Amino acid sequence: MSEDFYEVLGVSRDASEDEIKQAYRKKAAEYHPDVSDHDDAEQKFKTVKKAKEVLTDEEKRRAYDQVGHERFEQAEKRGGFDGQNGAGGGPFGGGGGGGGGMGNLNDIFEQFFGGRGGNGGRRGRSGPQQGPDLRTSLSITLEEASEGVDKRLTVTRPERCPECDGRGHPADADPRTCAQCNGQGQQTVIRETPLGRVQQTQTCSVCGGRGESYTEQCDRCRGDGEIRAETTLTVDLPAGIRDGQQRRLRGEGAPGENRGPNGDLLVEVSIEEHDTFDREGDDLYSRYAISVPQATFGDEVQIPTLDGEVRTTVEPGTQSGEVLRLRGKGMPHLRERGEGDLYVKLQVVTPTEMNDAQREALEEFAEAGGQEIDVDHGFFDKLKSTF
Repeated sequence: MSEDFYEVLGVSRDASEDEIKQAYRKKAAEYHPDVSDHDDAEQKFKTVKKAKEVLTDEEKRRAYDQVGHERFEQAEKRGGFDGQNGAGGGPFGGGGGGGGGMGNLNDIFEQFFGGRGGNGGRRGRSGPQQGPDLRTSLSITLEEASEGVDKRLTVTRPERCPECDGRGHPADADPRTCAQCNGQGQQTVIRETPLGRVQQTQTCSVCGGRGESYTEQCDRCRGDGEIRAETTLTVDLPAGIRDGQQRRLRGEGAPGENRGPNGDLLVEVSIEEHDTFDREGDDLYSRYAISVPQATFGDEVQIPTLDGEVRTTVEPGTQSGEVLRLRGKGMPHLRERGEGDLYVKLQVVTPTEMNDAQREALEEFAEAGGQEIDVDHGFFDKLKSTF
């Protein structure tokens, strides 16, 4: 994953705050340690979260755009930002020659951006937004896929804080109008570019679009509005489900912003390999061994299926590699009537050890002309088609 915060989130450098938040929700769902299959998911999740925190903070983003990723990270390690006083006492402050002689951060903003964004946004406060979808996987047996099954699944996921109901602050906390956006929930940012002045309206980075701020934080979630919790869910898997298909559990994903509805939980199904059967679509394939006498004279045999053994006939003169088709003994069609078929390839097994009586009988067979082979026309074409 790239270190550049814009590339981390996959957004352009002039992306709006809403675009950044939307990209963050997708990346957070992909790399969340509780549902991600990535080996370094936890570190990637931390990087994605850090990128969102920087790029949705107006002052930090401006500084990041001006000095670049490496110097920004170095500056934060030396003390971070003072959100109220710009960079007067922070890593880019002018006092003591700190920050590599860059001078006061507010002066830089004034020079390149014409000062702070005004309060011209009039589109109203940011409303509730649905939370991102989460993903996980579940393994089942071929028998369970054939019959359909309800599986219990335990996941650890972000949930709305029950202490503050996702507010991030106590219910009786006193609200105050956000000083950054003057209660509008949005800001207008004007930037000077080589092509002229560009004006953008974006969600307020201080209040998150609510138009209000609070002096108190929830003790349990520390203002995030979310906690991580373990929960057990039941997944209904219908008969005939295939490997790689997904089931959507609506409302079981991550909580939305501004107390919006939860996203969904997507459960990808993995079907374990079977010792006897291979699956292709809704058809099953297996092998069955028969002896030389069974192949020569024919016999009634018991063929294993997912529903138990089925009696069928091996015709006299059966050749190794011939295939029996057992109709309706495959997998059920998903949400449709009927089932696939079971194809059984017969393998004639030549004995490697014989007793005296068996050897004597086989020698008599050879003396009677059993060593001669009479191959019917088209035999090799049939044999080739079995491979």
